[in-house]
Amino acid sequence: MSAWIDRIVREFPSELSRFWIACDPDLVLLDTHVLQALRERGFELLSFDDSIAFRAEYEDRFRSAWDKGLKTPADALILHLASNGSDQLPWDYQRQARFVRLGLADIFQKLSYPALRDIGPEHYERLFEAHQAHATQVLGDAATKDFILTHVFKMAPILIDDETAFWRELLRLHLRGEILPASLAGRIAATLKAKPSFAQLPVKRLFEDRAYALRALQGSWRDYLTIAGASLAKMKGETSSVEEQFVIPFDHPDIRMGIDTLFLEGALTPVQCASLPADFPSWARVGIAKDSSGQAQLVAEIATNVAESLPSQDASHRDWFALARRLGELLHQYFGLPADLADAVAQDVRQAQDAADDRLQDWLRRHFADLPSLAAANGPVMLHHVPRYLTYRRGKGYARQALLLFDGLSIDQWCQLRRRLTERMSTIEIEEGACFAWLPSLTSVSRQTVFSGLKPREFASSIDTTSKEPSLWAKFWQEAGLRKNEVAYLKGIKHRDQLPTIEQLVADPAIKVAGIVVDMVDEIVHGATLGKRGIASQIENWCDTGFVEQLIELLINQGFEIHLTSDHGNVDAVGIGRLNQGVLSELRGERVRIYRSDDLAASVPENLETERFDLPGLPTDFLPVYPKGRGAFTGAGDQIVAHGGMSVEELIVPFIRISSKSLNDEK
Repeated sequence: MSAWIDRIVREFPSELSRFWIACDPDLVLLDTHVLQALRERGFELLSFDDSIAFRAEYEDRFRSAWDKGLKTPADALILHLASNGSDQLPWDYQRQARFVRLGLADIFQKLSYPALRDIGPEHYERLFEAHQAHATQVLGDAATKDFILTHVFKMAPILIDDETAFWRELLRLHLRGEILPASLAGRIAATLKAKPSFAQLPVKRLFEDRAYALRALQGSWRDYLTIAGASLAKMKGETSSVEEQFVIPFDHPDIRMGIDTLFLEGALTPVQCASLPADFPSWARVGIAKDSSGQAQLVAEIATNVAESLPSQDASHRDWFALARRLGELLHQYFGLPADLADAVAQDVRQAQDAADDRLQDWLRRHFADLPSLAAANGPVMLHHVPRYLTYRRGKGYARQALLLFDGLSIDQWCQLRRRLTERMSTIEIEEGACFAWLPSLTSVSRQTVFSGLKPREFASSIDTTSKEPSLWAKFWQEAGLRKNEVAYLKGIKHRDQLPTIEQLVADPAIKVAGIVVDMVDEIVHGATLGKRGIASQIENWCDTGFVEQLIELLINQGFEIHLTSDHGNVDAVGIGRLNQGVLSELRGERVRIYRSDDLAASVPENLETERFDLPGLPTDFLPVYPKGRGAFTGAGDQIVAHGGMSVEELIVPFIRISSKSLNDEK
């Protein structure tokens, strides 16, 4: 156990109480390692976000069992309050519980509290170790920021003395996928502003805004290729794009390494070139679009790299998001290959998929139960966090929010959409992220979490239908302070001829939040006969209609910031045998079956390879049974595309911010 975890868990002596109230305004407890340590000691944490939802879960799972002397799901319960004040809590909670107050100012006594507030819980462990080892005196605000940059983000602004060092540090930050808080980015800018070589660089924005930094790298790369003598090709349908361009020393070995990785992971897009000079540097070919045979070789290399660099059992959810994006980019490139070349590398790709799925499932059994409670200010960790994250964005000045839910869209299929958007829309900015869907990854379960902001057990009465989504969406936003006429919801959107209906709805200036379900991908998936490769081809044809970019443009023109996500992905699966159980199973999907009691769940024939994975966020009488691996409850050997299970492709879905470049520049 680390010193940080020991420092936190010792606040909760298990023998003193079975019910605790943690006043935690700085979200100290909302870290996967801390939550895991508490869970291993018999504690379960529930956030007090909704008093009614908390009361229902507390009464059902804990208090009634305590009163009857029965065993509870955990030995002790922690009510997590994201504030210092407990006056809002019911009197019976306060009477029964033992209080703990946690705050960064008390834990990091030698650091400036205002400088600490911007960093997230995922950094507290590293900061605590550094604080214990290196903080020898009380530090002011500026010195605390330097301390955090040095010991947490491994950056020393005072040592950035030339452009090579600047771009090297910037690449290292964005390669790690870390988010640098605005205050720390501002500290770097303040340190560098006196140096002439950085006077024209937007230092703060490059460090705090990954989407902007990648856009600058992409534009500068195109400029570098031109200077190097390459003749750039004009792609069909591509619009002229005005990217930020800077003089970057791409030839320097330290910069090459970072650029190479960004291209391989899909963060940067290789450029189509009509011709290259004879002396064109070989290392730079990673950023040149390849012919089909070269692309197939690259796919095999990426697949091997993915299989050999999987997150560990102690990895964070952010590590899995990064892996899912790499795997999605790999599959996007794989499905784009001609069939004969794809067959040649199919085994490499399948090995990467299987290795990732096996590792993820082991990780889920250890960590999934903690994900619903994690902080989501920097982006949702799970789909039920999405509405609250949108309220956070509204508070940041983005008053009009549009949530586009592309039903059934996996990350590899998002990569298709992204490529088309970046080719055809030069005026938008795309910031890519990911989040976890709910298990089982069925529409009626996972999609409802997006529009309700609730965990599945909190909408148990409608868990087998999506008919309640409009009212759940409206209810969330009314509780967040909006009026009913300021909230919109549409579903069943597929084609261009529906765009006028959407435009008429969102043109109303009263509408502040719009939730729109785009069903086309899910429809394609359920009708698929040629696997995910065939789906990729059909999505390409759908994109050719211009629907996606016209929908985005429509919403951007009406002043909306757009967040695009999915309720689940999809996966190529192989039948292990049919389950002919009549009405024993309540919900019957190819990748999961739902039963209402342990006896019914145990009725699955022993000759079928299945597994159970029960979660506290599901209703107590909602018991999923999954086929192992990439199996499906269909005829043995049948090849299908399905969802409902816990593969990387099904469970980790895109979460994308799309906004106007001009609006972001103004802000």
